[in-house]
Amino acid sequence: MELIVSSAIGLMTAAAVYLILQQRTFPIVVGLTLLSYAINIFLFSSGRLVIDKPPIIGGADAYTDPLPQALVLTAIVISFGMTALIVVLALRGFLETATDTADLPEDDFPDETETGT
Repeated sequence: MELIVSSAIGLMTAAAVYLILQQRTFPIVVGLTLLSYAINIFLFSSGRLVIDKPPIIGGADAYTDPLPQALVLTAIVISFGMTALIVVLALRGFLETATDTADLPEDDFPDETETGT
């Protein structure tokens, strides 16, 4: 079970990093969302992978740690807000520049004469 979960986390992280390195804004947003999903699964799996066990310590031999579950719930809310902000910023950038590339245009780079080098 742990091998499957760790492989899924690694695959999602690799795909997220690949998407974040793209030049368009939509793959970047999808990559950041995928990375937050991978982090959420990692946090959730750090609390022990047990089935049908109570989330309390009192007297049970096997239990599920409730702290990672609370962290994942908080992280889901934060990642939703972060995704909404990034989508609004990408939309604003598209409406101002009429392109959805994430890199700087060539005319925004300083010339060598302006920097003095």
